[in-house]
Amino acid sequence: MNRPHKLFYLTDNVEFPPVETANSEGLLAVGGDLSVERLVLAYKSGIFPWFNDDSPILWWSPDPRMVLYPDKVNISKSMRKVLRDNRFRLTKNTCFAQVLQYCSSVKRDGQEGTWITEQMKNAYSKLHDAGYAKSYEVWEKDTLVGGLYGIDLGHVFCGESMFSLTSNASKFAFIKLAEEAKVKGYKAIDCQLYTAHLASMGAEEISRQAFMKLLR
Repeated sequence: MNRPHKLFYLTDNVEFPPVETANSEGLLAVGGDLSVERLVLAYKSGIFPWFNDDSPILWWSPDPRMVLYPDKVNISKSMRKVLRDNRFRLTKNTCFAQVLQYCSSVKRDGQEGTWITEQMKNAYSKLHDAGYAKSYEVWEKDTLVGGLYGIDLGHVFCGESMFSLTSNASKFAFIKLAEEAKVKGYKAIDCQLYTAHLASMGAEEISRQAFMKLLR
């Protein structure tokens, strides 16, 4: 019989409980703040915030964890053609705020609203200013058509969200991120939770324990 889970409430101290104490859905703790210091500690500890406007700050460490090993990115035949055609060009960190805004506002199938609240935008903008949050931008001629952002830990890139205004733009950003991560010797790209789209790109689920080893 499973023991009832005791939820951990954060205080002003910048600390988290062990990730092994998360409940079966991966919920680890409630409360605290979104300061740069706390967010950096969270990502380095295998934890990320995910909550709606009408809820307190919720911190997660799911088991299993969805990751992409950079050398396992799956590039379909149609995407190989897109890459060859030079239809898109990539920039990095040239318009972080725009990428953040699009990620929060572009509608996705089967998804109501957004978890990228104004509070989250302010927090990740500060993380960007501090050099941790990075954006990858995809352009078609002079128009921003896709991109992604995440937290760069130097050996693991923690992907947060991506958007597409035209077909294949976010896939292009994701492939370029994977190619760069491979060249730099990164251990993995953290994709957090399973989606069929990420699985089709080569991401896979691993145990939380295995993910923590990658982080360390």
